[in-house]
Amino acid sequence: MARSLAQIALNLTRRLRLRKDWFMVAAGAGVGTLTGLGTLGFAEALHYVEAQVRHAQLALPIWLLFLGPVVGLMVTAVLVRLFASDARGHGVPQVMRALIEKGGHIPARVGLTKVAASIATVASGGSAGTEGPIVQIGATAGSVVAQRLGVTRDQMMTLVGCGAAAGISAIFNAPIAGVFFALEILLRDFSLKTFTPIVVSAVFAAAVTHVATGQNEAIFAASDALQKVQFTGWELPNYVVLGLLCGLLAVGFNRTLHACEGAYARLKLHWLVAPITGGLLLGALGVAWILLVRAAGGAGTSEASHIPSFFGNGYEAIRWLLDPASYDAAFGPQRHDKAALPVAIWLIALLVVFKALATSVTLASGGSGGVFAPSLFIGAAGGAALGVALQRLGLLPANGSPAAYALVGMAAVIAGSTHGTLTAILMLFELTRDPYVLLPIMLAAVVSTLVAQAIDRDNIYTHPLRRAGLRIGRTGDLAILRKIAVSSVPAAPLPSEAVYASDPLSKLITLHAHSRVPDFVVVDASGDYMGMVTGRDMRTALIDREAIPLLLVAELMRTDLPAVFTSDTLDVVLERFEDEEVSSLALLGPPDVTGHRRPLGLVTRAAVLERYRRALEEE
Repeated sequence: MARSLAQIALNLTRRLRLRKDWFMVAAGAGVGTLTGLGTLGFAEALHYVEAQVRHAQLALPIWLLFLGPVVGLMVTAVLVRLFASDARGHGVPQVMRALIEKGGHIPARVGLTKVAASIATVASGGSAGTEGPIVQIGATAGSVVAQRLGVTRDQMMTLVGCGAAAGISAIFNAPIAGVFFALEILLRDFSLKTFTPIVVSAVFAAAVTHVATGQNEAIFAASDALQKVQFTGWELPNYVVLGLLCGLLAVGFNRTLHACEGAYARLKLHWLVAPITGGLLLGALGVAWILLVRAAGGAGTSEASHIPSFFGNGYEAIRWLLDPASYDAAFGPQRHDKAALPVAIWLIALLVVFKALATSVTLASGGSGGVFAPSLFIGAAGGAALGVALQRLGLLPANGSPAAYALVGMAAVIAGSTHGTLTAILMLFELTRDPYVLLPIMLAAVVSTLVAQAIDRDNIYTHPLRRAGLRIGRTGDLAILRKIAVSSVPAAPLPSEAVYASDPLSKLITLHAHSRVPDFVVVDASGDYMGMVTGRDMRTALIDREAIPLLLVAELMRTDLPAVFTSDTLDVVLERFEDEEVSSLALLGPPDVTGHRRPLGLVTRAAVLERYRRALEEE
């Protein structure tokens, strides 16, 4: 049935003489509509459960704050264990892995499990966001639609991107940012045939939510007071400093999260014990924060000083930090009090530490949720702390406010954490719809990205993938290569006679004379790959011909050369060739029942480049 739908669409295209990409545009619209409806259901369920949990938490003494996170994380662990392991974590790396390894194939159960697991985590107080789950939910919708339509590999990847963009568009009411998130971070593909259906999908998702809710407002709409704060040229150094600070905060957050994930992986706790420890640690952080706020005089960013502001997605605290009136209310009468203001600065700055730790513990212990909202929170708190400090030093203009620095800090931390500068800039503009701080947002986001990239080559999404052994293309111009499997490149055959490390080198010279193969794969007695002898090394050995009868293959064999696997795409293959000055690499097949990988042939650099050239012509 799926194949017949695709065939019907192609036949209709020919008869009506339409552009070949009209079908993908229509499919993108369908994915956007489906994702928009799914997002509405997800948001309504999350808000309902969150309200019930918050009501219960307010009735409990603060030392029982751990109950909500413990129960929520345990429910998440059970759901993930029973139905879909990919529903764990913050979602986007799982989608990227599906794109790299499976061409975008995601089972429907992953999206459904992600809905329930994320609601259990975030609504119970787990420190995580909703964008990661909604990206995975939308990507699953795109993948399922693609599977039903029977489209090609690259079309499936595009529809997965459509779902991700639609999810961001619907949950944040930010269609432009959704488009650039899918293109810049997820697919790394800005080609027109990918761009068009993704734009349509994001627009349809936003339209569905507008119609259903009757609203078209920014989540963090700038207040009248904040809109009166305008950027002045002499503040330029301030925003450069903010960009530097946020770049460091982004790297610190990324590394804290990855360190916690690594620690839990090394501990190898029982799958139900890990979330219990996470909930207990989160509760301890919450109690510590409440006691700290009360001791400092209670400049509140929490409901009745009873629920920590970093529990859940933290949107209430972000709105508080973005409102200039909050600073006047909290510090106004004591603005020039040398004792009060340092306390205020440190209290807001500590929000960064608590949010980073809370999010890391939540996700590392088995929670399900995104890292976008925590990054926004950290950026707002870090920017606000710097803004208050600059105000105390008299470095803000008369109509300036720390709230403006909180807003810019949100974009800068997002940019540094994801290395997605365009996404961060457009995201903050759509989240606030405040054009007056667009210039400082652009400046701080670029500076933050440069700082983060100088320290870490990987962003918050690609680090777990590289740790798992997946190689990630570095730039967007590798998008075409990522769509091509190495299996489509003709492999050079191996010699009919196997080469062993114990063989004399003269055997390779004889084989070369008959097969004209420049490089040789060396295997052990069971046929497993051991290494290679390259033509370059053989030519070096031939300089001293008298020594050839005395040399063994093992003496020239190189064991440091990477191998190529049948599941790799060409971006990965070219990156491996980039690190080595060789003309070919061994192609290894999938593992057999014993876990062994047998050499299938040789992948040459020339064959890979020829396949890339043909792909460019097809584009």
